[in-house]
Amino acid sequence: MFSGIVETTGKIVKIEKYQQNIDFTVSCPFQSELSIDQSVAHNGVCLTVVKLTKEGYVVTAMQETLNRSNLGLLKVGDYVNLERSMRPDSLLDGHIVQGHVDQTGICTKVEDASGSTYYTIEYEANQGNITVEKGSVSVNGVSLTVCNSQNGKFRVAIIPYTFENTNFKYIKEGDKVNLEFDIIGKYIQKIAANYLKTN
Repeated sequence: MFSGIVETTGKIVKIEKYQQNIDFTVSCPFQSELSIDQSVAHNGVCLTVVKLTKEGYVVTAMQETLNRSNLGLLKVGDYVNLERSMRPDSLLDGHIVQGHVDQTGICTKVEDASGSTYYTIEYEANQGNITVEKGSVSVNGVSLTVCNSQNGKFRVAIIPYTFENTNFKYIKEGDKVNLEFDIIGKYIQKIAANYLKTN
């Protein structure tokens, strides 16, 4: 489980394909603190450390993960947002993020907001995922507050600190981003949909 508070960005230094899986070697400031079997979120996707090397650490993404996320688009030299799993004694500064990406969205607009930056994200609404005004959403693993919530579309505001310390500084119009919608909202929506079917 994660909070959506990105610790740092990591650089993809090697990509190796094995059948339908992809092994990513990632270099980051905390790589010496990692251990085998540890969970780390990469652009919001929870992956397990399977190997430690001189270059960094290795994680494996299977086909299901590649289908639902933007990890399959990564190239050597790209940067991913990284967060280690929450500790029981840590503060929950963001919101509950499982590391299970629901779907991808497309950044359709990047706007200056007098020092901060607005990003408009569009996604296929037919998968049952929704946002609500001032609700939480995870974009590339970053816990954010929704503004201008619409069907299949929302906007988020990125402050300068987040811009400089995540890969939001590389996101441009047309780029694909990972979305994880609020888990509480997903349960409520499922309960409400089942209720309407039976009444």
